[in-house]
Amino acid sequence: MTAMAPSASPLSAGSLAQLTLSLIAIVALILALSWVLKRFKLTAPRGSVDSEVLDQLSLGPRERIVLLRIGDAQVLVGVGASGIVPLAPLSTPVVLKAAARSPAFAERLRDMMKGPGGPP
Repeated sequence: MTAMAPSASPLSAGSLAQLTLSLIAIVALILALSWVLKRFKLTAPRGSVDSEVLDQLSLGPRERIVLLRIGDAQVLVGVGASGIVPLAPLSTPVVLKAAARSPAFAERLRDMMKGPGGPP
């Protein structure tokens, strides 16, 4: 009788470990890419070109008021954990000052350091 050589099992410990590590690496790559896209807002805009966020005011950790431009009209909406709530359509458009919207980082840092406990 001839003895058959034992064939290498495709489910050996080495191949299962390699498969598991490959799957973990792929899932980690997908999560990292989605985080980068969300963090740097690199996703394509989903709305129409004729709408944009003009300004926003944070009211709490998850609540804010947002001023939207839709076409020629401006709308004030509230955004929170429960969703988006329309607050008021504005009959007269709000004119925003460019400097008042977001001061430069250097100016904000200088102001923080001049506060109590900062360097003179």
